[in-house]
Amino acid sequence: MGRKILLITTDQQRYEALGCNGGAIARTPVLDRLAASGINYRRAYTQNAHCTPARVTILTGQYTRTHGVVSNARALAADGPSIAAYLAENGYRTALLGKAHFEPMFDPLGVFTEGQLAGRGSTGPLRGFEHAELALHGAFPQLHYGAWLQEHHPDQLHSYITPLSSGNDSPETGAPEARPNPIQRDLYHTDWVADRTIDYLKNVSADEDWFVWMSFPDPHHPWDPPASEMHRVSWRDLDLPPAHPGSSEEIEKILAGRPAHWLAYYNGTFRNIEGAPGSFVPATLSHDALREINAKTHVMNELIDEACGRVLRYLTDRGWDTDTDIIFTSDHGELQGDYGLLYKGPFHGDALLRLPFIWRPAPSAGIASAVIDEPVGSLDIAATLCEIAGLEQPAWVEGKPLPTAAGSDRERALSEWDSFLPGYGMHMRTIYRDGWLCTAYEPSTVNEPNGFERALAQGDPAHVRVLGFDSHPMGPQSPISYGGTEGELYNLIEDPHQFVNLWDDRAYASLRRDLVADLYDSLPSTHNSVELLTYFA
Repeated sequence: MGRKILLITTDQQRYEALGCNGGAIARTPVLDRLAASGINYRRAYTQNAHCTPARVTILTGQYTRTHGVVSNARALAADGPSIAAYLAENGYRTALLGKAHFEPMFDPLGVFTEGQLAGRGSTGPLRGFEHAELALHGAFPQLHYGAWLQEHHPDQLHSYITPLSSGNDSPETGAPEARPNPIQRDLYHTDWVADRTIDYLKNVSADEDWFVWMSFPDPHHPWDPPASEMHRVSWRDLDLPPAHPGSSEEIEKILAGRPAHWLAYYNGTFRNIEGAPGSFVPATLSHDALREINAKTHVMNELIDEACGRVLRYLTDRGWDTDTDIIFTSDHGELQGDYGLLYKGPFHGDALLRLPFIWRPAPSAGIASAVIDEPVGSLDIAATLCEIAGLEQPAWVEGKPLPTAAGSDRERALSEWDSFLPGYGMHMRTIYRDGWLCTAYEPSTVNEPNGFERALAQGDPAHVRVLGFDSHPMGPQSPISYGGTEGELYNLIEDPHQFVNLWDDRAYASLRRDLVADLYDSLPSTHNSVELLTYFA
């Protein structure tokens, strides 16, 4: 009998969401205790600030360019590698409860497995997980949570915000996707994920090894936690976030020092539909609307912490805590008011790239608690699971086991972004090293002739048409094309909010060249997504 593994993920949660990472509003005592008794990684980075690419990296231990899933509109190949499958082959029981999103979320034609399980009355297998019960940000009836709500609590089915529908704005502040949610607290998807995790573990015998991925859909938008819980945080009491400069004039001044799409997103001349609703213009967001969104985000973070506490108490009650490793992280962050912006997209900064990341090794392993500043990433989770299980790391895993003490040889973390919609064509590569965050912009493919038509003809187009991207009405109003000389460079020690872009500052030219060279020397040379980038130009 070996060590058991609980991987806990959230969706679109910022580093400082937790008290142990400096958060001063949401109360997260369960995760704070986990960090205090385990290892808190202060510089953990996602390898892609988009849900599906980031989650596939966790599943495969591979960079985006290797697994090829460059966006939420792509799916991991049916025969793609899976750390869950590898553990299952070596005697582990495996389960995923909550959000998977290894495939496109909107799948009305039933092209992909995730959207078919609940309708077939099935709980797996899925990507190496023998058992899977799935949920998203609401009550989608094609997934297990929505089907459960429809069967047992049909009166609550329409409590949630429906994406792309009208009437979703807050009646108090006009905040987008923030209409009050009347759902009962115990029926909310956060509690459901914890309930299903506990119920699954009840059917695992004491002498079995298991790997369970408990995956919460929150605090991803829509911002609609149960209205009954909003007494926890009053938006009227909140300040603007630290990286909000306070006025439209200051926002425009800061964003003008960055590549053009930053300011264009703020003022609405660039529609960020690869990461946000196409109709959203950040400059129209009032300070009170932003405060309300942040209050609801803090509430969602508190509910996640409490749900984690219930599951961890169950492990203790079963006598499993001593031999269970627990990893907590998110897939990527959220702009959440920084520079007056919301959502995610091609905006590489700590708001989106830096992760909360905690590993509480099984106490039986005898690993001391630590705080580690050396960079790590989502890429390293699969390798760490192999080490926990005492298994040889497969050749397809590109990460390394997480360090357990300060002073490791970790020097850098890398992230990528590749556009997938017609009229966009942005390609960004980022390195964090030695307190610097550097992003190189590759030449845009936005103007390549007939690129999208080739995607429909050659590039596995079924899900492209499912998502409606072959005739999407909300492309960018003013396409932005980069020539490959643009970039961003920030000193995170002196400028933690990344207000000053030093890319074009001659005093840092040598450092910039060194970081960019290190970036490309460190990325895998094989780029399985090159063809996809051409398709989706």
